Amino acid sequence: MALRCGAFSVTLDAPVLMGIVNVTPDSFSGDGLRADVGAAREQAARFVEEGAHMLDVGGESSRPGAASVSVEEEIRRVVPVIEAIRDFGVPVSVDTWKPQVMRAAIDAGASLVNDINALQAPGALEIVAGCEVAVCLMHKQGTPQTMQAAPRYGDAVAEVTDYLAARAATVHDAGVNAARIVLDPGFGFGKTLEHNLALLAGLDRIVALGYPVLAGLSRKSMLGAITGRPVEARLAGSIAAALFAVSRGARIIRCHDVAATRDALAVWQAAQAFTFSSETP
Repeated sequence: MALRCGAFSVTLDAPVLMGIVNVTPDSFSGDGLRADVGAAREQAARFVEEGAHMLDVGGESSRPGAASVSVEEEIRRVVPVIEAIRDFGVPVSVDTWKPQVMRAAIDAGASLVNDINALQAPGALEIVAGCEVAVCLMHKQGTPQTMQAAPRYGDAVAEVTDYLAARAATVHDAGVNAARIVLDPGFGFGKTLEHNLALLAGLDRIVALGYPVLAGLSRKSMLGAITGRPVEARLAGSIAAALFAVSRGARIIRCHDVAATRDALAVWQAAQAFTFSSETP
């Protein structure tokens, strides 16, 4: 399996890492770089050296309760960073739901659109369909301002799976090749802890749709609810969640701590490979 991201082809025979380059001033995880291009370039270069296969640049916080920023401000934050890191040899993703930001980011060198709104904003689908970038379609319930107020599902896994299947079909029918589509269940986006755990345990049902699945669990509040740890002390929980997601078929792990996640994944893969070879006659 390979993901086509513009001029890049990312092999997904084994899980890959997407390093988070956050250029907001109000990140939930405390890693916002405040549109500092130099700091973002330095962080991105370190991530690639540590083993990141992709870089995800975001200029608007989508944490619960976060306020939206203007199109102009978001473009001001992300475009110079994308231009500064587009030659690092890995695909650069833009984390946005706004079509105008998508267009500016693609023109600046982004080769993947990571959209929490799954290309539902007017004009977004047309922009992605009209070029060769990849897209990550995420599920959410509500908006960042309201999504954690009282999320409800009859069957979270079934409803999220059905939504992603429908969005993928719509996007494919609009002209986006299946090899350019990634799915994300949206951990923490309109979900209680129980919903998140159900989705994590049932991730293989989303994987069965046939598209690469991205898991974004790094430092999230569900890990704090389980461990009692503050956001800056959730590395162990983040790695455990990432490995469990991989065991359920996730192929892209979006993370803040690339080196530690890479090492944990390397050990897991080595053990898996040894177990498989030992069991083969």
